[in-house]
Amino acid sequence: MGDAANGVSAETERFAIGISFGNTSSSIARISSEGKAEVIANEEGDRQIPSILSYIEGEEYHGTQAKAQLLRNPNNTIAYFRDYLGKDFKSIDPTPCHQSAHPQQSDSTVAFSVRDSPSSETPNIVTVSEVTTRHLRRLKQSAADFLGKEVNAAVITVPTNFSDAQREALVAAAKEAGIEVLQLIHEPVAAVMAYDARPEATVTDKLVVVADLGGTRSDVAVVACRGGMYTILATAHDYELGGASLDQIIIDHFAKEFIKKHKTDPRENARGLAKLKSFGEGTRKTLSQTTNAQLSIESLADGIDYHSTVNRTRFELLSNKVFAQFTGLIEQVVKKADLDVLDIDEVIFSGGTSHTPKIAQLAHNIFPEKTNILAPSTSSTAINPSELSARGAAFQASLIQEFDSEDIEQSIHPMVTVTPHLSKAIGVEITSAASKTAFQPLLDAETAIPARRIAQYLAPKEGGDVLVRVCEGTRSIKVTKPEPKAKAEKPAQDDEDDSDFDDSEEEEDDLREVVWKAEKPVAEMAVKGVKAGGKIEVMVHVNPDLGLQIAVREVGGQNAVRGAINGSA
Repeated sequence: MGDAANGVSAETERFAIGISFGNTSSSIARISSEGKAEVIANEEGDRQIPSILSYIEGEEYHGTQAKAQLLRNPNNTIAYFRDYLGKDFKSIDPTPCHQSAHPQQSDSTVAFSVRDSPSSETPNIVTVSEVTTRHLRRLKQSAADFLGKEVNAAVITVPTNFSDAQREALVAAAKEAGIEVLQLIHEPVAAVMAYDARPEATVTDKLVVVADLGGTRSDVAVVACRGGMYTILATAHDYELGGASLDQIIIDHFAKEFIKKHKTDPRENARGLAKLKSFGEGTRKTLSQTTNAQLSIESLADGIDYHSTVNRTRFELLSNKVFAQFTGLIEQVVKKADLDVLDIDEVIFSGGTSHTPKIAQLAHNIFPEKTNILAPSTSSTAINPSELSARGAAFQASLIQEFDSEDIEQSIHPMVTVTPHLSKAIGVEITSAASKTAFQPLLDAETAIPARRIAQYLAPKEGGDVLVRVCEGTRSIKVTKPEPKAKAEKPAQDDEDDSDFDDSEEEEDDLREVVWKAEKPVAEMAVKGVKAGGKIEVMVHVNPDLGLQIAVREVGGQNAVRGAINGSA
């Protein structure tokens, strides 16, 4: 497919940005001349732009201005529409739209009825595809205004469970907005790329959990990062868990307080409920930054003004069950990937709800100390979670915007991207006459092939002839129960002392560690006359047919031993 077919003529210079198209909010980003990702503000100064459109007498409002109309003009305000794109009307859940224009059926697809024209006396039917086009067009214009240059292409992020029909609908909607979609990338991959693309970052093999906690839904994925390749091993989704779940805790808390004082429930009035939702979200965001938040709403119900205060501790106690759902989703996806929390090297928190400090802090209780928890409340080097997807998309856009469309299509074709992976790790054991090392993994399981790795290992201290075994290996979790502590004799207590306090120490948790075991041998190579205290360098290259080329040498030595093993394909 050529440039012209994608909405950009062959003569037009391609200028691409990254777009994070969220169900609650969207972001746009561009790589600066210094090579850093820059999230672009719209004309109102917002970098997290609500995915909302509203119409008043034919004038279109977008982003924060449109969100304000949820109170004043809900019937002509369209929100939470992304997940309806490319879906049949019968398959959608309209619940998130209860406080805005309701989705309705139009030729089996989803549409909204709004007065979007000053001349129309009756509402017009606007399909979700057209709404998406209008939203993307506004994002494109905001980027162009900020950058002073016409934007005509983009890399757009999508959830991991976006269907082919949804992806096609998004590409078509973007084309109508004058945007050539260079690539659609998964949101968790974009989040990992945002970290790995930083100038100071070192790209290493690792297993990463990406917890994308949004406004109305949460998505968690395990991503295997192997040699710069990203493979999604497992995903988990909860369409009813997000910032709105925490907002509801705050809404109910303030509503009960109002009922206690004024004997009326503000949630029973549509306008009162809308006000509580708007101010409840603001209160949650304030508590993510400070320890106290004040609420002040004029005429909440029956003309009564309402003022109150809540602190972070109270909020966290009320939200314990919801926090447990977030952490439960994270634990679920690790198990789904047939992994243990000990295997996870990093946890990246993405999405606006990830600003909530308690969620990231609870992750520390799940994962071992070595696991790097990347969230604002736990790491000074963490990137703003709301900007991760847009930053990652911008980096990808900068890499491929100079390519021809045909080259991009070929590079992302399933024949290229759906590559085989190693089912077991490949590693080495080093043996001399006097000692033997444990199995040390060189290529981890789930590495996309072809792949090549080089590593150096300490030779046995005594040197001499060294045998290097290359073999497959598996890992298991070793559980060691701590030694029971002897109970100290308690001093005699007075009969009058009937205290129930038990000062005995709590039982220690079981000790858990990853243990590697060598299994099927692949090759054995001998390096003769290694110097005492020397190093052995091992190179393993795995072909697409699972054939191997292996080279072993002493670091600083002249000779190398090479071998090849035929593949199974």
